Amino acid sequence: MNFYRITVKNLTFLLLIGMILFFSACSNPASSDQTGQPSSEGTSEGAKEGDVIKLGLSVPMSGAAASWGITAEWVAKQAAKYFNEQGGVTVNGKKYTFEVIAYDNKYNSAEGAQVAQKLIHRDKVDFIISSVGSAPTKALQAISEPAKVIHFTTAWARDMKGPKYPYTFTTLNTPVEVVEPLYSYILGNNPNAKKVAIINPNDATGTDTANVSQEIWKIKGVDVVANEFYERGTTEFSQIVTKIISQKPDIVDLGASSPGEAGLILKALKEQGWDGIKIMVAGTSGAQLLEAAGEAAEGVFLGLAPDFEGEKATDIQRELAKRAKEEINEQLNAISIQPWDSIAILKTALEKAGTFEPDKLREVIPTLIYETSYGKAAFGSETYYGSPQQLLLPVTVTQIQNGKVVEVERVIPTELKEKIG
Repeated sequence: MNFYRITVKNLTFLLLIGMILFFSACSNPASSDQTGQPSSEGTSEGAKEGDVIKLGLSVPMSGAAASWGITAEWVAKQAAKYFNEQGGVTVNGKKYTFEVIAYDNKYNSAEGAQVAQKLIHRDKVDFIISSVGSAPTKALQAISEPAKVIHFTTAWARDMKGPKYPYTFTTLNTPVEVVEPLYSYILGNNPNAKKVAIINPNDATGTDTANVSQEIWKIKGVDVVANEFYERGTTEFSQIVTKIISQKPDIVDLGASSPGEAGLILKALKEQGWDGIKIMVAGTSGAQLLEAAGEAAEGVFLGLAPDFEGEKATDIQRELAKRAKEEINEQLNAISIQPWDSIAILKTALEKAGTFEPDKLREVIPTLIYETSYGKAAFGSETYYGSPQQLLLPVTVTQIQNGKVVEVERVIPTELKEKIG
């Protein structure tokens, strides 16, 4: 009996000691080091552990859209190398360098979710500088937003940015920015066009593009006689083309089709004798379209195909385009050059904000003017999206003429003109 009482007293004593140690530990920050100073990770002082900033990419590197991802990764590595050689990034007095990590999202939601897990939870990237495809990007956002990872994307879905997604910024023109100037140019030169058939891939990118296109065509007084969808990876388009041209459209709008799939559609249109006005809202590379479609690409208008080798290109764009041909035998396009702009934006914002703290950084990003591969740019479109998370860039209208890619018009957004003065 005596022994029992002693044992209980001993246990009570040990429990009291344990509680004292627990509350003592809680009184000091878990992130403190042995000196009692807070660790550098994510502090208001603007530092982070180590001296490397990890940059992630979730891009298609296989399938019909592979060229977008392959070239995006290459450009990202060129940008990282360039800025590292220029002294890297200085945040609150400490220097950092960039490191690029890229994975193939196969342009679908399931793979996009896996890539997001790898980048954010395994590789612990500091920022996502490029994601391609609305479906894989939405899967990424499900992880990046709760984790407060700043994320730059090319994806088009309208509902992927705004107050609900404060850590996401779009650094490529989307249908909202492209279709109105593109359709206005085409109708201005073809006033008798009254009917349009739309065809898109059956995914989030295609659906969002189709919705915006239908809205603008109707505003312009053009009758949408067909609005068709196909699965990514489709190689046989004769039936869907037969269905479309039976409606006798003046215009066929290929929407968000990738160059490979658009090439097959254009060949089917030519084989069936249709010879009207052809548009690719998401036409990012005339050279890739020519390779895929051959003579069937003649006359096609593209909404996202700036000529990076032409007179209107900047020195950076011409140099990158030249080296991409030499080093990886690829043609650069608007999607592939986006990582350069994302990294340039990130460097400027980090140095201005003086911190890696995501909430402070996301507030600073929309307030600055940036030097991008296109020249001066800024974020805007708050009226449309609810917050200024869309990078304002020139809208280019390009056409395939006599087997060559010709930039026929470049439109500077009014809001960008106002911001840069």
